Amino acid sequence: MKIISFYKSERQSYWLNEIGKSDWRAGAYLHQILSNDTFYDVVGEGSELLLLTDGDELVSFCTFAKRDEIISTEYSPWIGFVYTFPQYRGHRYMGLLFQKIESMAKDNNINKIFISTDHIGLYEKYGFEYIKQMESIYGGSSRVYVKQIK
Repeated sequence: MKIISFYKSERQSYWLNEIGKSDWRAGAYLHQILSNDTFYDVVGEGSELLLLTDGDELVSFCTFAKRDEIISTEYSPWIGFVYTFPQYRGHRYMGLLFQKIESMAKDNNINKIFISTDHIGLYEKYGFEYIKQMESIYGGSSRVYVKQIK
């Protein structure tokens, strides 16, 4: 398994195509904003798209971004677009991406990272703690979690 940065990869077209194969609405949206070059407009300059790969197979992906789906700007940075392809689920591969993000946060003196989700009981396994429900840009609300970086 290897973690690569989408924007530092020499195979962006290939990985974009692989992202497009996800069976998730947000994955399709990520594919769209990457395709029309609006990724940074949506998630903020300096944000990263990390890919967990196994050779030519895309296992998981997520963003480490200034913005996510929450309207409020009181929290940042965010882990977003968290996805693992069905055949790789149940092995906690996403934890490898979370470890990489925690390392990046430490390197940048960031002591908290946030995630927005409707899942209950998933991100707690990775040390995230529920804060509260907050309004999303899509008109509903989402659960917001925080992880302290030590």
